[in-house]
Amino acid sequence: MTYPRYTPLAQSLPATVPFVGPETQERARGAVFEARIGANENVFGPSPKAIAALQDSAAGLWMYGDPENHDLRRALAVHHGVSPDNIVVGEGIDGLLGYLVRLMVGPGDAVVTSDGAYPTFNYHVAGFGGVLHKVPYRDDHEDPEALFGKAAETDAKLVYLANPDNPMGSWHSGDRIVAALEQLPEGTLLVLDEAYIECAPEGTAAAITADDPRVIRMRTFSKAHGLAGARVGYAIGAPELIAAFNKVRNHFGMNRSAQIAALAALQDGAWLSHVTARIAGSRARIADIARQNGLTPLPSAANFVAIDCGRDAEFAKQVLENLIALGIFVRMPFSAPQNRCIRISCGTDADLDAFAAALPRALEGALDRIAKG
Repeated sequence: MTYPRYTPLAQSLPATVPFVGPETQERARGAVFEARIGANENVFGPSPKAIAALQDSAAGLWMYGDPENHDLRRALAVHHGVSPDNIVVGEGIDGLLGYLVRLMVGPGDAVVTSDGAYPTFNYHVAGFGGVLHKVPYRDDHEDPEALFGKAAETDAKLVYLANPDNPMGSWHSGDRIVAALEQLPEGTLLVLDEAYIECAPEGTAAAITADDPRVIRMRTFSKAHGLAGARVGYAIGAPELIAAFNKVRNHFGMNRSAQIAALAALQDGAWLSHVTARIAGSRARIADIARQNGLTPLPSAANFVAIDCGRDAEFAKQVLENLIALGIFVRMPFSAPQNRCIRISCGTDADLDAFAAALPRALEGALDRIAKG
């Protein structure tokens, strides 16, 4: 009998999905969640203009999307004051990270990230045989100096830094990032993930020229623009690096309607301002709910809030499981010591009403379990 002849690398990897989606959990519990506030989705939705453009595009789905993403790249270039040659569009930041790792990382190549940072990046590195080197967070922030120091120590090809950070919501000023770049070793590329940048305070975006060969910046329409299901991300970088994506990317990976919706969303600045204001209001209410229950909300520049449960990871995990059992979908950080927290995505008033009602019961159940040993 003939079997697929997998590569040794593929044979060595687990067949896993990095995230357990809310749909999987709903199937397991036999009921939908009352509040879906765990995946950092933008529940306030995309621009009405983007929705209309998406609906209008439906009859044209017999056509492939433009493999060059011409119109969207030109609009993004104007928006950022750069050349279209500085922009590549892809299937969300996740897709672009996969292409970048494929371009840069081979078996045994060193890559640096923070312990507990965005796991999909790690998934791609493992998939191409790279060797991950991790540094701990410092005071619940990613540590640029430590990351770049580890990159020098390991001769890393890539170093990953998110600003603002997921899962903690912490952030550094753009000036701090620029200053730290002086320590980035020669030959190492900084992957600066700015997925939540529209939610962050003024001055968070680093003033780095698009032509700087040391840095590639990742942006998305999934968060503040509310188009997570459309899977539209883009990267800003030096033209030579951006052109290299054409060596490996899926040229028809972007569907036509997603391109059209993203273009309309980009042009609706008023809606973006409306959404970011609602995100700020939601963050404030999540923090209030946490404090009312004796918990500590961490400052956040993203569309979620990490809540310190005040005990260890097992306690936080029990609180999370209790919330899920009560119909509230949330998540928690993967690694210590950040896994003393649960992470709550911004939600509607109804979502947060449900969370506020469930949290005391979830905490009581967790404390009862501890008391019973």
